[in-house]
Amino acid sequence: MKFIYIFLFCFTLGLHAQQILPERQRAEVVDNILKDRFDNLLPQLMDDTGFDMWILISREYNEDPVLKTMLPATWLNARRRTILVFYRNKAQNTIEKLAVARYNFGENIISAWDKEKEPNQWKRLIQIIEERKPKSIGLNYSDNFNICDGIVKTDYEAFMANLPNAYSNKVKSAEKLAIGWIETRTETEMVIYNQLVDITHDIIAKAFSEKVITPGVTTTTDVEWWMRDKVTALGLETWFHPTVDVQRTAEKLGNHLYAFSNRPEDMVILPGDLLHCDFGITYLRLNTDCQELAYVLKPNETEPPKFLQNALKDGNRVQDIFTSNFKTGKTGNQILAESLNEAKSEGLRPAIYTHPLGTYGHSSGTTLGMWDSQEGIPVNGDYPLHENTVYAIELNTTVKIPEWKRDIRIMLEEAGFWEENGFRYVNGRQTKLLTVPRVKAHQGN
Repeated sequence: MKFIYIFLFCFTLGLHAQQILPERQRAEVVDNILKDRFDNLLPQLMDDTGFDMWILISREYNEDPVLKTMLPATWLNARRRTILVFYRNKAQNTIEKLAVARYNFGENIISAWDKEKEPNQWKRLIQIIEERKPKSIGLNYSDNFNICDGIVKTDYEAFMANLPNAYSNKVKSAEKLAIGWIETRTETEMVIYNQLVDITHDIIAKAFSEKVITPGVTTTTDVEWWMRDKVTALGLETWFHPTVDVQRTAEKLGNHLYAFSNRPEDMVILPGDLLHCDFGITYLRLNTDCQELAYVLKPNETEPPKFLQNALKDGNRVQDIFTSNFKTGKTGNQILAESLNEAKSEGLRPAIYTHPLGTYGHSSGTTLGMWDSQEGIPVNGDYPLHENTVYAIELNTTVKIPEWKRDIRIMLEEAGFWEENGFRYVNGRQTKLLTVPRVKAHQGN
């Protein structure tokens, strides 16, 4: 608890400086979170998935995606060949965290290899295995979950070649254990996540304002690069390049690729435009993914047209229908089908393509549709919903706009948290259109 109080105090100090901690404090937060995850979360995950030993093997600059999330804050990469061994003794309620490496793996995992005593790294690993006699050994290989497929061919073959025959049939895919490690968020991480999404919202709000956009001059590409520069200036990173696109009376509705690859570059933003962005940041080893909308006011307008305000309400309604169908144990495909059917029964035209979010932007866990697979996703969509997990609630609804004589697409995305008490947005969601410029309430005709 002491760490949590210190952390909250540090975050409060940072609120006045865009909530960003200096690097040294970030490192302390990361390492303390890792300690909590190793000591308290990992034993539970190993018990739930039936593994008493989990082995991760990586070489420098070619890290297993799961091992990369375990790196100490001062390690930017693995060193030489790094082998981690986690051994869970459920009867004694202990978890051993060992590194078959020349160095301690930070302060959380100690080195268990003295090269002067045993020059061969593989032999030392086998000694550790034989001393503990595990019943089930997990390795990170998976046909369907890319983040959980981290062991490379050469390391797998070397491991199996050195492993005694008595243990070869105990080696299994650690897919579910790796997914659990990647998707599960701790209490402290969720405190962080609220701030992380708040920073994301703040950057979008400024990007979609008169401080950045001069209608008739500023282009969509200008706004995209402003967002990138803002992230860099804050000492943060973004895990994908931001996109900004426009819907207006003279433009046809493109397909879902429009916002990513087919939209015209350097579109000049004009009064009457409906702006849309897709933007996310990386901070303290967590990621955000957010899509919001703004309207560029015409002269004498003090708010967006009612038909656009109502269109946003349709998008919010699809969100409500979708998240109301969340239930622990349901698969992504079940939730997707139920939500699409319910929304369509209300006369809406939805598309849902929600993905796990957390340590990675497109993370591991259940997939709830893809924009080009609204009928469901084999395997990944059949993975059940677990508690203490975060999702990018990403979806859209197509709305007919008679005033523009066309359809528009209300595209929304917000971080949402599923827990024992139900669903909540991590830091709220957009329910009103931003305006460019912001309305000055003291002025009028």
